[in-house]
Amino acid sequence: MDQAEELRNVIKKQNQRTKKPARIITVTSGKGGVGKSNIAVNLAVQFQRMGLKTIIFDADIGLANVEVMFGTIPQYSLNDLIYHDKEIEDIITDGPEGVGFISGGSGIMGLSNLTLDQISYLVKSVEKLSVIADIVIVDTGAGISDSVMEFVASSPEILLVTTPEPSSLTDAYSLLKMLYRNPKYDKNESVIHVLTNRVASFGEGKMVFDKLESVVKQFLDGSVHYIGIIPQDAMLEKAVRIQKPVSIVSPNARSSKRFEELAQYLVSGGKQDSSEQNAFRQFLTKLFNLS
Repeated sequence: MDQAEELRNVIKKQNQRTKKPARIITVTSGKGGVGKSNIAVNLAVQFQRMGLKTIIFDADIGLANVEVMFGTIPQYSLNDLIYHDKEIEDIITDGPEGVGFISGGSGIMGLSNLTLDQISYLVKSVEKLSVIADIVIVDTGAGISDSVMEFVASSPEILLVTTPEPSSLTDAYSLLKMLYRNPKYDKNESVIHVLTNRVASFGEGKMVFDKLESVVKQFLDGSVHYIGIIPQDAMLEKAVRIQKPVSIVSPNARSSKRFEELAQYLVSGGKQDSSEQNAFRQFLTKLFNLS
């Protein structure tokens, strides 16, 4: 039995021992500056309030938006797990309201260069999140770099953030085009939610989605799922300026209410049934080329 087969068996056995593996939601965008990390953080707060232990995996290298918004500097990152013998529990930083987050550090960039022993330790460590958390939100870097595509293509559930700006819509389509070309992506196993941010109305948000859906159907023979909007909101903009989640500083704001509704929708029925039981297994198997 080769080492890759052993790793697959480890993932399978640990998932069998867990009643319900942690759910993976990868938040991504075709360009920076569309509010991706802000959405990841506020969703995490809302999930946590619903009694779902939530951990954000911050794979947005160099920007550290999650730790800035939480006002917490992590002591350890994924680098310490891979290279300095830390346990997965050691590198989880406590954020507001019980939300945890893991800093990717520069380790995300070097996933393709890891040895089999390092991959083995990483897989076994990350798999523990199935027990620690109910939901793991992966906050990717923006754009279509190799490191971003590794996470997006491996994820069973993708939340694609765009705005009404034409350039944002074009970049969202470019990301989807690259995703469909990625050998790790299987459109039959993944669901792509589209969230339109910074819109004036539900009508504007739906119009943005319709444009994206049209080109995806026509040129990619694929499908995307409309999940709604986050409205333009002065309270959200104020929260961003003071580097706090709007769901915490202004829980009654329009945007906070939409984050709450979005979290409830995702939990109650916004995901494909096929990824319910195997989300973590599929994610790790694809991410580390174990299939």
